[in-house]
Amino acid sequence: MAHNIDRRGLLVGGTALGGMALAAGFGADPAQAASAKAGSQVAGVQRLKVGDFEVTAILDGHIDLPLSLFPKADAAGVKRLQEEAFVPAGDSVRGAINTYVVNTGDRLVLVDSGSGALMGPTAGKLADNLRAAGVDPAAIDTILVTHLHPDHIGGLFSKEGAALFPKAEMAVHEADIGFWTNAEIMAKVPDDVKPFFVAAQASLKAYGARLRRIGADGEVVKGISSMHLPGHTPGHTGYRVTSGQGDLLIWGDIVHAAVLQFARPDWALAFDTDQDRAIVTRKKVFDMASTDRVQIAGMHLPYPGIGHVAKAAEGYRYVKSDWTYTL
Repeated sequence: MAHNIDRRGLLVGGTALGGMALAAGFGADPAQAASAKAGSQVAGVQRLKVGDFEVTAILDGHIDLPLSLFPKADAAGVKRLQEEAFVPAGDSVRGAINTYVVNTGDRLVLVDSGSGALMGPTAGKLADNLRAAGVDPAAIDTILVTHLHPDHIGGLFSKEGAALFPKAEMAVHEADIGFWTNAEIMAKVPDDVKPFFVAAQASLKAYGARLRRIGADGEVVKGISSMHLPGHTPGHTGYRVTSGQGDLLIWGDIVHAAVLQFARPDWALAFDTDQDRAIVTRKKVFDMASTDRVQIAGMHLPYPGIGHVAKAAEGYRYVKSDWTYTL
């Protein structure tokens, strides 16, 4: 005999089930049922497939950037964008510090290393999260550096100056090497910028004979090509990961504040070596990524920093990629 289940039947059935649960003790004193709060976040590890390659986003931590670092930003425009993005309206914007491990099957490649001990207690989590991801630093073959700022190379060496990836080759654009090792430029910069030069030089020294200079765009590891994206620094470089139908552009620091710079790509950062060129490069990359529908990964986009760029009424917008359910 067929049974018709209507809304009233569901409600009655639900009441009966609720009574059974109470009788079985599932509705006991909430104080007894509660468990201790974790008080900490899960490990910053997330994976996706790019063709036959496996890419793991490894979180190093976060930094808060004062709005004063965006000299062209206007207070009213910033407040509006913060409110529209449902982030706290205030005098700073938060950015992640992301790194990426690319397993090609033949090579294990790290793109940037986070900040190590150079950027304070909210960062420097790379080693812990690599461990959580099951990645042994000694297994890394190649380190691709987007540029030589402290929050990208601080995790490469110890406080004693030793390389933390004992077998890896370190690849850096020659324009960045030339800039950050130039004694004349270093002598002219303000004192609060000199530590940037010291850190860059320490990272290069740590890898010594295992340092590879890259120049013209081209393949640096099979399936990974460099793309010179100057402005933020002279040798700022993106890395395009291509396998089968998969395509991912790890673009480094094209964006520092997602809530601001997608809508207003003309809002440069004070730390840009050449602000005008950085703006031109950002707009060029936004146009390419949105037109060609290229998936992108950014070092300061909200973790895991993977998504797409879409054209919008005001500039562009960031569309975060969905969680990858299967690999």
